[in-house]
Amino acid sequence: MTSTRNILLIALLFISYLLWMQWQEDYVQPATAIATPGVVPSTTGADVPEAAADGAAPKATTVAPPTASSTVTPSAQRIIVDTDVLRVEIDPRGGNVIAADLLAYPQQPKDFAHPVRLLDAADASFFVAQSGLISVQGSAIAAPDHQAMFKAERNAYSLGKDDTLEVPLTWTDPSGLSVRKVFVFKRASYVIDQREEIANASTTSWSGNAYRQLQRVPPIVDTKGIKGYSNTERYSFAGAAVYSPTDKFQKLKFDNFQKEPLHKSFEGGWAAMLQHYFFAAWIPASTERDDYSTGLLQTPQGTRYLVRAQSPTITIPPGETKVDNARLYVGPKLQSTLDQVAPGLALTVDYGMFTVIAEPLHWLLNQFHKLTGNWGFAIILLVLVIKAAFFKLSEAQFRSGAKMRKLQPRVAALKERYGDDRTKMNTAMMELYQKEKVNPVAGCLPMVIQIPVFFALYWVLLESVELRQAPFIGWIQNLTAPDPYFVLPVLNGLVMIATQFLTPMAGMDPTQAKMMKIMPVVFGVLFAFFPAGLVLYYVVNGGLGLLQQWIITRRIDAGDKAKA
Repeated sequence: MTSTRNILLIALLFISYLLWMQWQEDYVQPATAIATPGVVPSTTGADVPEAAADGAAPKATTVAPPTASSTVTPSAQRIIVDTDVLRVEIDPRGGNVIAADLLAYPQQPKDFAHPVRLLDAADASFFVAQSGLISVQGSAIAAPDHQAMFKAERNAYSLGKDDTLEVPLTWTDPSGLSVRKVFVFKRASYVIDQREEIANASTTSWSGNAYRQLQRVPPIVDTKGIKGYSNTERYSFAGAAVYSPTDKFQKLKFDNFQKEPLHKSFEGGWAAMLQHYFFAAWIPASTERDDYSTGLLQTPQGTRYLVRAQSPTITIPPGETKVDNARLYVGPKLQSTLDQVAPGLALTVDYGMFTVIAEPLHWLLNQFHKLTGNWGFAIILLVLVIKAAFFKLSEAQFRSGAKMRKLQPRVAALKERYGDDRTKMNTAMMELYQKEKVNPVAGCLPMVIQIPVFFALYWVLLESVELRQAPFIGWIQNLTAPDPYFVLPVLNGLVMIATQFLTPMAGMDPTQAKMMKIMPVVFGVLFAFFPAGLVLYYVVNGGLGLLQQWIITRRIDAGDKAKA
């Protein structure tokens, strides 16, 4: 994969792949959503779900015109919770998580005073986790939805030296129903356990549903100018996702909420909102068969997107108490630990069609990082492993290239003999190749095999939060951002130029030959906007290939001299 022709082919395939993805997004008709029998999914409505009649299945979001009730203004008093990895704000109105700072992930490298804020109640970046209870239709007993006012014991909590922290909120209604909503935080964990203790002190049974939902606007992504072009966030998936043991992982882009409304019922699943590197997910109890749905919410502040999990009907006789449990994950896409939180949660690290190759590459990178403590050196070791795996194939490629290089004078003589008669020229060249036992396409197989590896590594570097802002050496302090001083792209261009001296171009069309000569410049500019980690991979891979090609060429030349 070191010849300029191979690099050109890879670039063309890469551009074709991006065009194909965009075409899929713009023109492919969406699949029909699978709905629960008897339930009609809706795409626009209020953000409080509608409960079913007593004993019936939950209903989808009710279609309703835009109203001010579709949004909730956070109360002035918030509950601040500090742990070793999270700083969370809980609104007593509804007991909703309306802000979450990820303390280990700064917005800019090493600026830990300004961590990434994943959940946020601000209109421009609205993203909140809501939960509540709703009474069945016709019930005389009220229940606290995510707009009800709860009472808190105090306004600030800190994990301190403890491993577990509980934050309780209470709600009581004159009708006799009381709810104690408890958030449980644990050390070194991005999982927030939620426990709702529902006590019925009335004289009649209470029936209703618990629901958990994520509501947000699309993330703000800079797509302007050169900086926007190199912003890897613009290429990452953003939208809703659900997981079920039967249908596995399903994504829904924000642009497709209107065309592909989701409504399904299953147990052992979860619902999430994904963005680059980070996500939030509601995870109900694994034995609870929840009703999952998506919706568009028209608010005075604009359109918001919602994904919801609604429990089966809960019935509590007079004088009894029941507990409803769920978990909220708010954090990074750490592939190595997510499946320990819930089945399928690691699939939120989305490598697309190259997942089958990207996952082993990510695992190898992790092992090399444990060995070196540096993601840049881990990438270099990965290149060495890949080169070793493809050594024999590459050797065949370079031997074929070296033999063709020796035939250049004879090919040039054929060109002078036949002039512009391309048919006779090609026939004579094929006879020459057969006589000298040279296969001009012998180098294609290694290239074809390694192209998927190139694409898979591109997605690993794009999606792996472990590599986010990871430093290498010297001037490279972020392997997922472009090289700030363009050193690696320049080195890659030099490797390409050196490769051209060992690459046979005899018989090539003059126009094509000129294009090949300017390709190092073209790719130097193109790679200037690629993540530095990917360019590092390509420089090391190309450099090792160049060295291998040079050694093989010298051996063949030395063998010919010995025979002479």
